Amino acid sequence: MRDQVEIGMGRTAMRGYDLDDVEIVPSRRTRSSKDVSLSWQIDAYRFDIPLVTHPTDAIVSPATAVRVGELGGLGVLNAEGLWARHENVEEKIFEVVRAAEESSDPEAAIRLLQQLHAAPIRNDLLAAALKQVKDSGVTVAARVSPQHAEELTPDLLAAGVEMLFVQGTIISAEHVARDGEPLNLKRFIAELDVPVVAGGVGDYRTAMHLMRTGAAGVIVGFGQSRAATTTQVLGIGVPMATAIADAAAARRDYLDETGGRYVHVIADGALSYSGDIAKAIACGADAVMLGEALTESSETPAQGYYWTSAAAHPNLPRSEIVGFAGSGADLEQLLFGPSSDPYGTLNLFGGLRRAMAKTGYRDLKEFQRVGLMLRG
Repeated sequence: MRDQVEIGMGRTAMRGYDLDDVEIVPSRRTRSSKDVSLSWQIDAYRFDIPLVTHPTDAIVSPATAVRVGELGGLGVLNAEGLWARHENVEEKIFEVVRAAEESSDPEAAIRLLQQLHAAPIRNDLLAAALKQVKDSGVTVAARVSPQHAEELTPDLLAAGVEMLFVQGTIISAEHVARDGEPLNLKRFIAELDVPVVAGGVGDYRTAMHLMRTGAAGVIVGFGQSRAATTTQVLGIGVPMATAIADAAAARRDYLDETGGRYVHVIADGALSYSGDIAKAIACGADAVMLGEALTESSETPAQGYYWTSAAAHPNLPRSEIVGFAGSGADLEQLLFGPSSDPYGTLNLFGGLRRAMAKTGYRDLKEFQRVGLMLRG
């Protein structure tokens, strides 16, 4: 029975748990980390590590997407971001960072980002950005919002996109709209020849609904981080350990319902350290979507600054622009070490590999069965 707590007379709430609330329990076996596989496959696409980048311009440029792909992960470009709207994107991002650093008005950088996103999407710029990724030979992935998915997807497919992310802060398979026809995800996905990953979600029921649309993967969370302000603005949020576990339960039930169709669960948010990645996989995730954690790298476009795509919303931004004291490491060191940091902000996937080895598991699917314990 789900833990229900009475918060007042006649009103109850479900208890939820963050990743910080859980610990991985050692098992009776350990193994060499050399015998551990971190490989992950979604549809026909195989990756050496379970890494997907959060699709924000602060983290992902075409060059960054290529480098992440070369290192075994999947870089996701925001098809509604600055690379689709401006020619001199590096200069525009520098202006945003400078406004965040120097202005006495904390909202100045957000207003500038909103102005930059008010420029129209140019198909030629978007195609050029995607071509840079495609020409490198890595998997080409792009993110669109549910509102613009049908409009932009034909051009994305023509530009060579191999995996499509339909991602909003919070989305559902059952959107109701008074004006206009909302996106019918089930019909939309059925008409495409590429795998579609959709999200974010935070509960069992919504995850199950998205799986029934035919999505190849479901994103859990909305990039919870120091920058994200969705909980403050909307009051909406589910602690990540509980959200991941609930989506994993939906995946199991959907597998039974369909007689074997497996939908991948991708955790997006509250992932700052290598231990957080390990706990997300242990709770049931197949892969993690990293944003803030990648600011440690010197190869990200915003050079230590971070925001989510919701920062540029024209009426209700739901992200700050936050500066982090990055280590200056390149992406390879960030993901695989070596590290002199004792807290797990570097060698992120070396930490995951060691956690799996210390608990005796050989691969990610096995590690999803590791024991968990609540703090206190």
